Amino acid sequence: MFLTISTTGTVERPATDLGYLLHKHPDKAQAFSTSHGTAHVFYPEASAERCTAALLLEVDPVALVRRGKGKGRGGAPDSALAQYVNDRPYAASSLLAVALTTVFKSALRGVCAALPGRAEAPMPLRVEVPALPARGGAELVRALFGPLGWSTVEAEPVALDAQFPEWGDSRYVQLVLEGELRLADALRQLYVLLPVLDDAKHYWVAPDEVDKLLRAGEGWLADHPEQKLITSRYLSRRWGLTRRAMERLELVRLAEADDLDVEDVDNAVDETTDTEERPVPLAEQRRAAVLEALHTAGASRVLDLGCGQGQLVQALLKDTRFTEIVGVDVSVRALTVAGRRLKLDRMGERQASRVKLMQGSLTYTDKRLTGYDAAVLSEVIEHLDLPRLPALEYAVFGSARPRTVLVTTPNVEYNVRWESLPAGHVRHGDHRFEWTRQEFRTWAEGVAERHGYGVRLVPVGPDDPEVGPPTQMAVFEITEKEAKAA
Repeated sequence: MFLTISTTGTVERPATDLGYLLHKHPDKAQAFSTSHGTAHVFYPEASAERCTAALLLEVDPVALVRRGKGKGRGGAPDSALAQYVNDRPYAASSLLAVALTTVFKSALRGVCAALPGRAEAPMPLRVEVPALPARGGAELVRALFGPLGWSTVEAEPVALDAQFPEWGDSRYVQLVLEGELRLADALRQLYVLLPVLDDAKHYWVAPDEVDKLLRAGEGWLADHPEQKLITSRYLSRRWGLTRRAMERLELVRLAEADDLDVEDVDNAVDETTDTEERPVPLAEQRRAAVLEALHTAGASRVLDLGCGQGQLVQALLKDTRFTEIVGVDVSVRALTVAGRRLKLDRMGERQASRVKLMQGSLTYTDKRLTGYDAAVLSEVIEHLDLPRLPALEYAVFGSARPRTVLVTTPNVEYNVRWESLPAGHVRHGDHRFEWTRQEFRTWAEGVAERHGYGVRLVPVGPDDPEVGPPTQMAVFEITEKEAKAA
């Protein structure tokens, strides 16, 4: 990966002042170790009239794969070879952004003890990035850099192959920026917008990324017309973090408009009290809907099939109306986590007698699961391959045959309401399918008819008039005729 920063000057204000501002001497070639390779800084030219600093990031593809742990485009390829043969060592990305903060940390902060006045003043800059991935093309590059004070924003598409022009352009551009800006501002813009244009990060995006974004975006992000896109992509489309960042950016904008400090604007609530009404997470709404349906059915002995880490089992334990609760999952690791969550090793004898965790596959009949009042399959069926659904159907409705069965699953129609979810993607990487409301209804009615159950569908979460609820729940109840036969 390669990036150059150039400036011009005069005898009175030589261009070589760039070396002071970057804290890197023009007469030296320096190397800096990073977590994914080596960053080199050198000066192809350094005179009073013109000075150019170059940052070359020499990526170690083996280190990239090992540290990526299979995540991201650098470590989650379609084949083993692609782990080592891809665009990551060449195209500017979050790897180069991290190298900027590692190598030019003081320059990013606008700190220069030798030339403090020069660091605060705009200077003529030319930035060149020969290979920049741009998901959104040259138009997006101009939309992102154009409002930031650059007089020239050139984004020349790179051909897939110069010898075969009919193949068209690649998703890469050659970027050239020219304008009068503070060096610190230019570096902070690059730090944010390189991974935004790539629309990927090579590391896990944690909550502290919000603070990094706000620090780097100080002075320009709050009023940027593409603020929402920048924030969402920088935070890897994590909706909760994006919302938090957007709220804080709005406070910054309001404070700047009234020439106040952010603390003076954000003072409506006494810190000693908590009066904020927070939205109830969908997972909590789903558990509440399940508990209500179990109460309505009069169930006291309940199976949680595919119990995962035990969240629903924990909620059931808090209600004394449920006298026996059995959590079943195929994953031993999940059951271990569930046991820790429930504190089984410290649970009193009476409470412990109400709960049991068992390993088992839901696609096989299991005599241990017969004779219960109700069974819950909460966000389970979508994790199975479609050809295996008939086996689960028979194991639950044909063999175990509880009086009541509750099945919840995502409503794929609602996915368009998730801002952080790319079009055409399912909500979780392990989902094998997600159904529309009609597809779920057809499946549920077919199951009910084949096994002697009645069924009704219940929305879970806000019921959007156009796309329905985020979660759909089917409540199966064994018919009177079948109950008498049993």
